[in-house]
Amino acid sequence: MKKIIFFLILITFIPIIFGLGFYLGEDYGKEQVRLFQPPKEVDFSLFWQAWNTIYQRFPNREKIDFQKMIQGAISGMTESLEDPNTRFFTPNETKEFIEGMKGEFEGVGMKIDIRNDQLQIIAPIKETPAYKAGLRAGDIIIKIDGISTTNMPIIEAVTHIRGPKGTKVVLTIFRQEWNNNREIEIERETIRIPTVSWELKEENIAHLRIYHFIERTETDFREVASEIIRSPAEKIILDLRNNPGGYLDVAKDITGWFLKRGQIVVIKDFGQDREQKIYRSKGPSRLLKYPTVILINKGTASGSEILAGALRDNRDIKIVGEKSFGKGSVQELINLDDGSALKMTIANWLTPKGELITNKGLNPDILIEKTEEDFEQGKDFQLNKAIEILR
Repeated sequence: MKKIIFFLILITFIPIIFGLGFYLGEDYGKEQVRLFQPPKEVDFSLFWQAWNTIYQRFPNREKIDFQKMIQGAISGMTESLEDPNTRFFTPNETKEFIEGMKGEFEGVGMKIDIRNDQLQIIAPIKETPAYKAGLRAGDIIIKIDGISTTNMPIIEAVTHIRGPKGTKVVLTIFRQEWNNNREIEIERETIRIPTVSWELKEENIAHLRIYHFIERTETDFREVASEIIRSPAEKIILDLRNNPGGYLDVAKDITGWFLKRGQIVVIKDFGQDREQKIYRSKGPSRLLKYPTVILINKGTASGSEILAGALRDNRDIKIVGEKSFGKGSVQELINLDDGSALKMTIANWLTPKGELITNKGLNPDILIEKTEEDFEQGKDFQLNKAIEILR
């Protein structure tokens, strides 16, 4: 009789406990990931139909890697958005991406992106194999080791180009000034990304170069800025040429050295009638008093465009050089449970005056383009013009 009573109690409470657990679990899930229910016209059963068909009909069932199938499905979702900056990273790719943002990796040393459906070099990093091989901002990578880059995702291209120190990669490059494509063989090295450097020009002009906005850039910039303040420098050339960007927060904090506290640095626009987020300078404003000229080129992108746009809009600082790359979208790295991640576009950024830079770039006040001859002879008329303006 006791066993019967226990059994009746058990079968009565199991559905209640299960139902309560499902409710709490569902509620917790909504709180954590805010699960989006697709519209009714979306037939999600097609996914499971394809999944089951593969499992039932594929002849080598023992070779099926279900985790890879899931990752492939997520990759397909991101690719369907047709946004070259939104990508799914496997755990290994996530690790490589994070290591690259710390400033050291093995490869050839350049930033790439997709522009007009072509794999393009944003900027080679100074003194790296890519830089020494003569690669330039704006070069189009047609092939990597003979593999066509047509429709190749950025992360796949990065995987092909990077590799162990001492190995080689052959890039087929198109450049407008050339009559034919050229194959350039480059030996990979350990790349340590430079962040900031400066030198004194004309006795009182600080030529300040920012190469990248990575983790240590802010610390390095603080040291260099202090050196400039203690030096005889009275004016600054802020050189952002071939700076492909990096962390938004780093670019925003460095911008605060050149602006008054409270001035707008950048506006983050989330679209879809969502409220914009305005980022304002928090100082320290210690370089505010210095007359400044900015240098940009085709390799000036993302965070460096934010810095240049903020100084132009707030202080009417003159910009010299070439039209910038035009990467005005904000990406966020969202970690997933298995160590993989989504690097996805979450917003567009606007200059303080509300100008959208995506696919447009910043136009210089004084246009000076570097020619093939200038590169070969080491001439820098852009820098010379900035010195002339400040002089």
